[in-house]
Amino acid sequence: MSAADTLEHLVKMANQIGSFFESMQDHEKALSDIATHLKRYWDPRMRRALLEHVAKDGGTDLRPMVLEAVKKHEAMLTPAKAVSSQ
Repeated sequence: MSAADTLEHLVKMANQIGSFFESMQDHEKALSDIATHLKRYWDPRMRRALLEHVAKDGGTDLRPMVLEAVKKHEAMLTPAKAVSSQ
């Protein structure tokens, strides 16, 4: 799978998550729940790729609520830096 295919798949999955939470009446809770889901269930490399996509390309292919959640909760979604064991 190419990098473009992988990114397209991540965007599709993020948008599916967003469509589930869009029905919530509490917008702020929905944003938090989207970010929490991504943090809890996505591998750090997946989150990093999504964050880089938003930073580099604007994430215009993401549902508006997903894009808002990623931007608002960027700190939570940013994977911790690996610690060297030297």
